[in-house]
Amino acid sequence: MLYYLFTYLDQLDFPGAGVFKYISFRSGLALILSLFISTAIGSRIIDWLRKLQIGETVRNLGIEGQNSKKGTPTMGGLIIIIAILIPVLLCARLDNIYLILMLVTTVWLGIIGFADDYIKVFRKNKEGLQGRFKIIGQVGLGLIVGVILFASPDVVIRENIEVLNKDNTVESVNFHPNETKSTKTTIPFLKNNNFDYASLVSWTGKYKREATWLIFVLIVIFIVTAVSNGANLTDGLDGLAAGSSAIIGVALGILAYMSSHAEFASFLNIMFIPGAEELVIFAAAFIGATIGFLWYNSYPAQVFMGDTGSLTLGGIIAVFAIIIRKELLIPILCGIFLAESLSVIVQVFYFKYTKRRYGEGKRIFKMTPLHHHFQKAGNAGISAIIQKPYNIVPESKIVVRFWLIGIILAAITIVTLKIR
Repeated sequence: MLYYLFTYLDQLDFPGAGVFKYISFRSGLALILSLFISTAIGSRIIDWLRKLQIGETVRNLGIEGQNSKKGTPTMGGLIIIIAILIPVLLCARLDNIYLILMLVTTVWLGIIGFADDYIKVFRKNKEGLQGRFKIIGQVGLGLIVGVILFASPDVVIRENIEVLNKDNTVESVNFHPNETKSTKTTIPFLKNNNFDYASLVSWTGKYKREATWLIFVLIVIFIVTAVSNGANLTDGLDGLAAGSSAIIGVALGILAYMSSHAEFASFLNIMFIPGAEELVIFAAAFIGATIGFLWYNSYPAQVFMGDTGSLTLGGIIAVFAIIIRKELLIPILCGIFLAESLSVIVQVFYFKYTKRRYGEGKRIFKMTPLHHHFQKAGNAGISAIIQKPYNIVPESKIVVRFWLIGIILAAITIVTLKIR
C-alpha cells in the first residue's frame, strides 16, 4: 500500500518518495517492520492466550524437562502470520502474481493450522484436526498454486543460454530475448541445469501439454504437503522450527534476488524470472517474523507456535521454492525437515516390519522425530548393539546444533548452483 502512495508522491516530485522504487529499501523496511511487529505484539498475544487458558497439553514421553512445558501458551503462530502479512501489504506491489500466491499460502495454511490448534485446545481433542482434512487442505493449496503457475500468463521466464568456448567451457551466459511460459526448473549438480517437467511425459504425444500440466500439479502438491508436514514435525523443541525456518528464509531470499536480477542470474547460470524481486520483500518479512518470534520462543519458551505456525512456515517455504524454480534444492536446503520426516517414516516402517517378522517391534531411534532421540535416555538400534550409551543432550544444545547444520545446508544449497 505504501508502495502505491509513494509512487504517486514521486510523480508529484515529493522529495525522497522515489526511494520506494528500490527493492533493497522496501526489503529492509519489511524486515524492520516484521521484527518490530513480532516483538511488540508478541507479549500482548501471549497474555491474551494465557487469559483464554490456551496452554500446551503434554504427553508423558519420559523426556527430561518435559513437564515444565505444560501450560505454555500455544497458537503463537498468529504472531508470525501477522508479522508477515502487515509488512508485505505495506511494502510490496500487490499486483504481483507471485506475491499474491505467497499471501494466499500464508492465510490458507494459517487457517488450517489454527483449526487444528483450536480443536486440540478448546475441544480438548489431542488428535486435533483429522488427518484427512489436513491433507485435503494441503492438496487444495498445491492444486491452486500448480494451476496458477502453469496457466497464468504473468508467470514467465527468460531461459539461460550458455555460450561455449572452443574447449567446450562456458564463456558467458545470455538470456533468451523473449519471456516465455515454461515448465522448466533448476536442477543441481548438472552442467545443463535446466530440467523440463515435460520431458517426463514426452511419450504422451499429442496429449503432452495436458500430461505436463498433470505431472507438474502433482509434484507441486507433493512438495507443499511434504515440506509443511516436515516443518510440523520439526516443531518439537523451543526455537527449533522458527530458527531453522529463518535460516531457510535467508537462503530463499538470496535465491529470489539472484533469480530476479539479470546480471546475478547470468553469473550463477540460472534462469531469469521477471517479477520475482517482490518475493525478496516477502522473504525479508518472513525472516523478521521468525526471528522476532524467537524472542519469545527461544529456550525456555514463553509461547509455542503450534500448527498455526509450523504448517504455515513449511507451506511458505515450499511454495516460495517452487515459484523461483528451485524446488529440487529443497532436500538440501530443508535437510533438517527431511531428516525429521525420514526418522518418523523409518521408525514406523522398521517397527511394523520387526513386529510382523519377529513378533516384537524394534526401534532404530530411541524416539522420533529425530530431535527427541537425543533427549531420551537409553539405547536403541546400533547404539544398543554396540552397548554404547548416549548421554542426554540438553534441549538448548540440540537446537543450536540443528541451527548450525541448517546454516551449513543453506550455504551448500547456494554453492550447488556453481558446482557442476
